[in-house]
Amino acid sequence: MSPWLRRAGTGLATALALSLAATPALADSYPSKPIRLIVPFPASGATDLLARAIAQKVSTSIGQQIVVDNRPGAGGAIGSDMAAKAPADGYTLLIATTSTHAIGPHITPRLPYNTETDFTPVSQVATATNLLLVPNSLPVKNVTELIDYAKKHPGQLNYASSGPGTVVHLTAEAFKAQAGVFITHIPYKGTALAIPDLMSGKVHVLFDSIVSGLPHVKDGKLKGLAVTSLKRSPLVPDIPTVSESGLPGFESDTWFGIYGPKGLPAEIVNRLNAEFNKAIQAPEVKDRLARLGAEPVGGTPAQFAAMVKKDSARWGKLIKERKIVVD
Repeated sequence: MSPWLRRAGTGLATALALSLAATPALADSYPSKPIRLIVPFPASGATDLLARAIAQKVSTSIGQQIVVDNRPGAGGAIGSDMAAKAPADGYTLLIATTSTHAIGPHITPRLPYNTETDFTPVSQVATATNLLLVPNSLPVKNVTELIDYAKKHPGQLNYASSGPGTVVHLTAEAFKAQAGVFITHIPYKGTALAIPDLMSGKVHVLFDSIVSGLPHVKDGKLKGLAVTSLKRSPLVPDIPTVSESGLPGFESDTWFGIYGPKGLPAEIVNRLNAEFNKAIQAPEVKDRLARLGAEPVGGTPAQFAAMVKKDSARWGKLIKERKIVVD
């Protein structure tokens, strides 16, 4: 063999070896700097509290800080859009919810992104029931009394939401439809911003996530009339479900999950999936989630995507039937 061919063969072999080594090297070297986790809702709300509880554990495990970045507004669309347009390098993630990825596509016709094609699913992390909250000043003690009061005072009650098109908004609309009552919608940029007005009686009803709503009930600042899951929450077994309180079959839960931008390399997806699954099963994180009213879920990216698709179809049906549109 000529020296030229020998050198060429050696060069090809070296290039092939480097190519084969590139994929595991990417996973091994990631992450090499802090990761931004976008929370598309305000600080101190359900999504924010849960994100911080999990991010702290993942940060310790991967040796890099996960920086929680609150970007509220437009029912979660502002923060979600930022994540969708970020580089697909694993250094910008999004904690999404039922509101952003199961409801948003059906209720907001001009979203600047496609929830199915502009994101890479990483893992579902938790689920939580919602809690029907009213101010202490409202003279009702249960769901039946709330419905009766609304019927006797048409147009006088209003409800807060974390923004048009959120699960908080749609849960209230589902409640109105099944109960046959009219309650005016007052949207906020997040439920944390609505809580003071609820306490003061400026707004009268809020279907908040139990994650952020329960502490105010425990402190005696608000009344929790019911939970929206089909079964009572073990965290508050004395609070009945909406279903058993006069609206049979009523159900609404909130899921939380991690996404990256589209095109996120599989090696990074798998690394992140493993880290988040491990974090939510850690005893201290499970305890923190339980105190927040959430349950860890986990699973594969494919399982997460399938769950979102099914949930999206359910909410899409309600939105179509109620003719709900957000401009």
